[in-house]
Amino acid sequence: MSTLRALAKAQALAAGVAQPVATVRHLHLSPRPLVLVPLAMAGEANAPLAVLAGTAPDDARLLIVPQPRNRDQRFAFAAELAGIVLPYLDAFRGVSEAVPVDRGRDVRYRYADAPQLLVPNPAGVTFLRLLGRSTRFRRPDGEYPVHPAVPLLGRWLTFFAERAEHPGSSALLAMTEALTLHWATGQSAVEDLHLPAVLGWLDPPPGLDGAQAAARAEDPSVCPPAGPATDPDFDNGVLAPAVAAYDEAPDDDARRAAYAELERVLRGQLAPTWELMWRGVGLLAALPPGARVEGRWAGDRDAFTAHAEHVDSGGGPQPRRDGAVAAAVRLHRLERALTSYAVQRAYDDPLVMAEHRLTGEAFVGEVTLADPRRVDDTGKRPVLRPRIQVVTAEPVAVPVGATLYSPARPAQKAKVIFVTPGGDGKTEVVLELSGGMGRGLTAPPGSVPEVGERVCLTTLSDAYLPAGAFPAPEETPWTHGGPPVSAPGPDPDPGTPSPDGDPAEAWA
Repeated sequence: MSTLRALAKAQALAAGVAQPVATVRHLHLSPRPLVLVPLAMAGEANAPLAVLAGTAPDDARLLIVPQPRNRDQRFAFAAELAGIVLPYLDAFRGVSEAVPVDRGRDVRYRYADAPQLLVPNPAGVTFLRLLGRSTRFRRPDGEYPVHPAVPLLGRWLTFFAERAEHPGSSALLAMTEALTLHWATGQSAVEDLHLPAVLGWLDPPPGLDGAQAAARAEDPSVCPPAGPATDPDFDNGVLAPAVAAYDEAPDDDARRAAYAELERVLRGQLAPTWELMWRGVGLLAALPPGARVEGRWAGDRDAFTAHAEHVDSGGGPQPRRDGAVAAAVRLHRLERALTSYAVQRAYDDPLVMAEHRLTGEAFVGEVTLADPRRVDDTGKRPVLRPRIQVVTAEPVAVPVGATLYSPARPAQKAKVIFVTPGGDGKTEVVLELSGGMGRGLTAPPGSVPEVGERVCLTTLSDAYLPAGAFPAPEETPWTHGGPPVSAPGPDPDPGTPSPDGDPAEAWA
């Protein structure tokens, strides 16, 4: 936890309401997201019990599994869920846009928009990932056939679960993580996994403060769990008798009545979370999006387009586990995305950049001197190298020769020439600028900070990060999936002396 977030949590506890830790929204929010509120059967590994799904607050559809231990009913539930999810995905495949590549010499196409799934918490993401894993290898024929839409649903759920691991992706969001990314509550990180408690801090009911609202949300009779786990008292006192009544129904009428009762009790558990999800959407929508959110959403649209084309071309489902090279490539891609996401959030948001100012990775100061016409003619040809002097009251931990960047001018580099501490607690920093000023010897207006302008300078760079080089699978050692080693020769005779004079040892 950063120093500023710890301070914000302390302030939230003192004020009785959550405190903002962001000035902009750092994720994309679709105007028509698909909200999924799942429940799982206790004591049965990821056995689906129910889900409330829809794309609007007044458009909730309830799907249930009356006997979650019955695998046929589970896959029938998956087929029903596919009837909601797959048409929602197909609705985004109608319009494509051209994207220039190879410096404008060619174009590729991607969908103009992409779907977005919202679940209450990270456990909901795990539920979808495991449901995808259990369905994507099923077959519509053979000994245990399923509906043809079931394996396709599994592949898409796996795709969204993998995107959820990608830093900066908005394809599949957990509402608790989305809210706590922008606000700090007065409770622990573990307590922040409970959606009713988080919204109790963000928007407490009249007459209650955040702590009281969060304590009230811990009572499952007042605020049912946001799933997928259910309350044990509900399981034993309500759900178990309702499932037993369905199993023991003597005729069709009794079975229909038991099914209706199951729908009623499960809707009662899911409806409060459904309302909380849309309250969270409203809170997030009230924040303006960050400048670089659209660029990250373009990456989600690229991924959606690529997976749709893979499915359309008859490609197979995602493997059960990655090979050594694929795992290394994926890890490298996630690390690059994490680094880029952290920098972009800081560039978009002064509150996030403030955390880096505390650690010495950035400082803010005022330009007191500027020479925008300075030309360096010591090389083979003269180049424009303006210099500015920035005075700051913040600690400057960067050494002479370091390269700094400004969020206001990300294409420009600022090399530290001098760092001069002053006697009044201020520091003078002389910087030489390069890049972002065209190719001539005259800087365009606005490309060089002017005297009196406040600038933020940081060691964080939003420059392109090149991909790493990885060997082909056949070039890896046999221990990592490569070709096997050549067959060993015959074992030496145990009695044959070895070159050092000792008898050779026979190994099993």
